[in-house]
Amino acid sequence: MDEDSRYEAVRSRDARFDGEFFFGVATTGIYCRPSCPAVTPKRRNVRFFMTAAAAQGSGFRACRRCRPDAVPGSAEWNVRADVVGRAMRLIGDGVVDREGVAGLAVRLGYSARQVQRQLTAELGAGPVALARAQRAHTARVLVQTTDLPITEIAFAAGFASVRQFNDTIRAVYASTPSELRTNAPQPPAKSPAREQDNGTVPAAEPSAGVPLRLAHRGPYQSAAVFGLLQSEAVPGIEEVTGTPGHRTYRRTLRLPYGTGIVAVDECPGTLKGVSRPHTGGWLDARLHLTDHRDLTTAVQRLRRLFDLDADPYAVDERLGADPRLAPLVAARPGLRSPGAADPEELAVRALVGRAESERLVRRYGRTLDAPSGALTHLFPEPSVLAEALPGDPLAGLVTALADGTVRLDVGADRDDAQAALLALPGMDAATVAVIRARALGDPDVAPSGADIPDGWRPWRSYAVQHLLAAGELELP
Repeated sequence: MDEDSRYEAVRSRDARFDGEFFFGVATTGIYCRPSCPAVTPKRRNVRFFMTAAAAQGSGFRACRRCRPDAVPGSAEWNVRADVVGRAMRLIGDGVVDREGVAGLAVRLGYSARQVQRQLTAELGAGPVALARAQRAHTARVLVQTTDLPITEIAFAAGFASVRQFNDTIRAVYASTPSELRTNAPQPPAKSPAREQDNGTVPAAEPSAGVPLRLAHRGPYQSAAVFGLLQSEAVPGIEEVTGTPGHRTYRRTLRLPYGTGIVAVDECPGTLKGVSRPHTGGWLDARLHLTDHRDLTTAVQRLRRLFDLDADPYAVDERLGADPRLAPLVAARPGLRSPGAADPEELAVRALVGRAESERLVRRYGRTLDAPSGALTHLFPEPSVLAEALPGDPLAGLVTALADGTVRLDVGADRDDAQAALLALPGMDAATVAVIRARALGDPDVAPSGADIPDGWRPWRSYAVQHLLAAGELELP
């Protein structure tokens, strides 16, 4: 999009572009999402930015009305396989906060200077600024949804000092942390507040965990996603409860600083008994974390699992132009291609299947310190399985994952990972295709041997989901 096209999107308050770009208003010093309901500024006063961090770096503060820091992420970062796309996924996963820019550069295979230069040239902000914007959003969530002391929130959000935390919050939100907490949106007495963003409402009580609204753009076929997760659920680490349209998906998470239990609700999607896509703009979730420093990482992993940063308009437009797929797209607009909350776990499960995965959890999984109902374990780590199963058909994969021969993190090069997987004993093309689509989040994967034409690029993973949902394709 050129700047004139972006201004037209702002003028029409087009929510399809929320998260794809941001605009700042020179006369007010505020930056917004394209769909902000405020009066449209004059074109001469508008500046456009690729990221919230770039807007903040130019001296703009976040609009209190539209909360531009809380929009879905740009679909571009999930699609792109270049260094900028990989860097954005790693920054979203919290790598800069945990390992610094040097750690990010090592994972990408570039020097820190090269990474800084490429991100700044394309996005208008370097890795430190991008991570700072993310920390500010995490801090706002914790301030407005928990009773944690402000000082504890500063370090949980990843800030190096309370002073740095206070200065950043004032710069981004034009408020002190205490003012953010005092002015937090209050839900109605009997039902949660609704707002179309990734924001939150205050928790009713500490035991409720951290409540989140995981934003998405466009229609969302929640029934298909929850149905898939229900069919795959491994007892002990996952469960799906409730009836279709009102299900809750729960699972355990292994995170950098501790563990977590997450619950995500399927939004009601029926009208007079007819299935329809949810178009409310978010999925409700609750996170219970042993260490709140894991909030950003946990949220990003959920977003990948539920494919919340996808651009359904671009996907449906391309696939809907194909005669074979057109009726399927019309029947299920906004169908997603689910990812994985834990890529290494997904790879093991793809290789051994559900029944064997359950056995591995029971025998080798770590028991939670505080089990929650049916959720009792974490999926066993590759290093544990590699030590326990020498000579097993699974040993090649888990050993490669444990020693780093195969990398499946969000910053991994997809082609390199595929080549490394195919070189392992016991791996076939069909299993590797599943791992590439789910664990690595590749939107353009065709299963081995399936009739998936190249004309459906770059969205073949989504085309596969349409064929599966329509019963026109079966995967082993």
